[in-house]
Amino acid sequence: MSRKAKSSQSRDELETRIGYAFADKAILDRALTHVSAASPKQGRGGSYQRLEFLGDHVLGLAVSDMLYRTFPKADEGELSRRLADLVRRDSCADVARAIDLGAALKLGNSESNSGGRRRTAILADVCEALIGAVFADGGYPAAAAMIERLWQERMLKPARPLRDPKTMLQEWAQGRGLATPAYREIERTGPHHNPMFRVAVAIADRAPAEGVGRSKRAAEQAAAAEMLEREGVVGARGRGQWLTRPSRRLRRSLLRMRRAVPSWR
Repeated sequence: MSRKAKSSQSRDELETRIGYAFADKAILDRALTHVSAASPKQGRGGSYQRLEFLGDHVLGLAVSDMLYRTFPKADEGELSRRLADLVRRDSCADVARAIDLGAALKLGNSESNSGGRRRTAILADVCEALIGAVFADGGYPAAAAMIERLWQERMLKPARPLRDPKTMLQEWAQGRGLATPAYREIERTGPHHNPMFRVAVAIADRAPAEGVGRSKRAAEQAAAAEMLEREGVVGARGRGQWLTRPSRRLRRSLLRMRRAVPSWR
């Protein structure tokens, strides 16, 4: 089978996996083309980079809508934390692996030989480019439908917790009228370039809890998690309830997307 025939077959198989057939196959080809494989004449314009930019914003809007409809009792903070987890680079790369997007990628020889088809950054970028391509080819409804198919299960079963332990412990303490948790470094061991920290957290009328970590912050989080588990907070509300706050870039992007969805046909 010729290289062109293999490329066409790979493209057709990808369309089957994502549940969408492109009217304009050239858009899909561009979405799958890494800059290392773009023609010298087209340069970066012949790669997936512009579609990646578009797909990044479409993904944020579509997932926001999914979360809004699925979790009617969640406040803005929880929705934002869930969103940040679902659209982060690792999540996009996981989706790309699930649909075997790497197999359809067009890479330059050097990038291909160095493992580019498995690289998280590339997979995340081309995943967003694919979303942008579906949007450009079929409009927002087609892109949103594909995103819902590929992200639905991840949305219902977060890969990471929804709040970090320190935040949860502080909210728990404040809800009971207790003082803010106080953290204290107890011990630092190991070489200067790779230390190990032991930290204790204390709340009035509660025995301290300790945690260890490779950074002071990690040790504080471990200590908070230990106290939450000891006090029965984690058991009552579930371990999978911690996440980080969404990035400033993501929040700005979503603010822009709330205003309108452009029609890019």
